[in-house]
Amino acid sequence: MSVDPPTLSKAERLLWDYGVAQPAHIDLEAIAFDLNALVRYRRLDGCEARIVVNGERALISVNEKSPVGRRRFSLAHELAHWIRDRSSFQCVGDDIGPQNAEARNAESAANEFASQLVLPDYLVNPWIERKTVSLDTAAALATDFKVSLTAAAIKLVKRSAAPAVVACYSQTRLRWFRKNRAFPAEYFLVNELHAETDALSLVFGGTSGLSRTKDEPAHRWFTGPDVFRIAVRSQSVKLPEGDVLTVIGFAR
Repeated sequence: MSVDPPTLSKAERLLWDYGVAQPAHIDLEAIAFDLNALVRYRRLDGCEARIVVNGERALISVNEKSPVGRRRFSLAHELAHWIRDRSSFQCVGDDIGPQNAEARNAESAANEFASQLVLPDYLVNPWIERKTVSLDTAAALATDFKVSLTAAAIKLVKRSAAPAVVACYSQTRLRWFRKNRAFPAEYFLVNELHAETDALSLVFGGTSGLSRTKDEPAHRWFTGPDVFRIAVRSQSVKLPEGDVLTVIGFAR
């Protein structure tokens, strides 16, 4: 691998030290075992994962009913607690996800570590090079790295050089969003879905799957200067819990 190790995050350095050179090499159970953490997949009520620490050993339990991508991120999240905090935690769904990214607490730090563990930048960056920022691309990224579509979409947007944002809406409001550094600071997402977006049809309809990528007026998604004169490109999908996820970039 050609990456200079000192540029890596702590999670990436861990993978580097294990010789991880492609997505298939990211074996979280093996990493946990080597770090004296035993992993068990079982039924959990009221949480997605938990870690119980006993001295220099830990037991990580992950909800067996969750999809594979969710289970992997949950395991990576608990590994972060083991490596960073050495304390017992019980993590509910909102702890292990993008909702608390701005909280700057132990859970948001564990999420950032987990993201780098399952989607390390030194592997993701060359993967996304010259690819479009869309949910189609995020779905392919999710398949190759065995992560959830939501995790892949966030990583794709954050690592893209083109201005982009990923947003999650319920039927009534904007639940959370993540912009990348290239996104103009003067534009703000609307609080409710516009009537003419595919996202609104998805969130109120019974259909699932990805919508087609489409160009549409920017004012359907943003407020800001000259918003009625520009266009954006969006693609949406209805998530299993009923919310809708949308990736939005500026149309060329």
